[in-house]
Amino acid sequence: MEARTLTNEEPKKVVDKDVQTSYLRLVASPNKPKDRIRRRPGVVRDAIMTFLSRKSHGATVSEIETGVRGLIGYAASSSIRSYLRLNSESLFHREDRGVYVLRETSAEYGPDTGKDLQSRSYTFGRARLFEADCFNWLRYRHEQSIHAVVTDPPYGLVEYTSDQQEKLRIGKGGVWRIPPAFDGVRRSPLPRFTVLSTYDLEELARFFCEWGRALLPTLVPGANVVVASNPLLSYVVSGALARAGLERRGEIVRLVMTMRGGDRPKAAHEEFSGVSVLPRSMWEPWLLFRKPIEGRVQDNLRKWKTGGFRRPSGDRPFGDVIPSTPTHKSERELAPHPSLKPQAFLRALIRGVLPLGEGVILDPFAGAGSALAAAEAVGYESIGIEKDSRYFELACDAIPKLTAFKNAGNHLFDL
Repeated sequence: MEARTLTNEEPKKVVDKDVQTSYLRLVASPNKPKDRIRRRPGVVRDAIMTFLSRKSHGATVSEIETGVRGLIGYAASSSIRSYLRLNSESLFHREDRGVYVLRETSAEYGPDTGKDLQSRSYTFGRARLFEADCFNWLRYRHEQSIHAVVTDPPYGLVEYTSDQQEKLRIGKGGVWRIPPAFDGVRRSPLPRFTVLSTYDLEELARFFCEWGRALLPTLVPGANVVVASNPLLSYVVSGALARAGLERRGEIVRLVMTMRGGDRPKAAHEEFSGVSVLPRSMWEPWLLFRKPIEGRVQDNLRKWKTGGFRRPSGDRPFGDVIPSTPTHKSERELAPHPSLKPQAFLRALIRGVLPLGEGVILDPFAGAGSALAAAEAVGYESIGIEKDSRYFELACDAIPKLTAFKNAGNHLFDL
């Protein structure tokens, strides 16, 4: 990944005013320390490790500073130099000419093993699942080894913190809304995205920009990146991924009616009985990006097997609207995850993202492993990363069951 330094001029390229405002808050000039931004712990550390992991002959301090700022924007020289100095015995070797080299001991978490600090893994058929932080895993993954990404990330971030997950699991409090039973069916919990603060939204954008930058080197040219979102937050995630260097290619619409929106004003539903505060959601956006191709599409297809979509049939192109339904109770019983998507939809989507039916699909936020199960059902090789130990264990149990799941009444299973 080529390192570059962000400048004050770059935000002017952003046309949309809302995106521009977020971008100006996110990007800090190296010349203005007062513009420092709050990041998740370990961002500078991860950027140093990522940069040096791709420099087999090491790099000077000034080169490391440039590389780190190319990955995450502003970072104080003192922070970078202090981390290098304090960890020179355990993580780095400092040569006489002032060059820092990543020590061999770090290779135990290298790309050939796919190990992270937690190191648990699970294999089913052509699917491999790792219990790991995706940033750590991506740091050591071979460059240009992933052919597509399909993922449903924790796009609100707040609702997937440990304290909010605990509140969800006991069914009380927090940002998760537990809908009442309706027509005898208990609805799945939904996060209240409307309670996210300005800081939460900025943190969301920072997260996806950093994630996109970490992901980019592992992708082959032309690799499709499909990210689930929702109408309230899609603009934040989309802007962040574009800034990371991915090429926006539109959206895939999951055509489904959910329980989100449509409510009358709270505590005034009788007075304003003819009002819906938000439109009832009848679709779900899946953001579509691509790593820029090399040359023409036909050249990229020949070399990398990527750059387009697999057609459902010879006379029908891959479309950007996929009819779907809410995930059925019978499927949720196999994998009780709050964001579980139906296999019918996932199989149709995942089949299409590898244009020649060849390559490796990655889900860096694997959850219950539903994307890996869909890839296995279609016949693709897949890798999943899941940080939450309880969801990792859930996925190990659910992947074989979801792979075997059938619904004869749904035509989307007829692949």
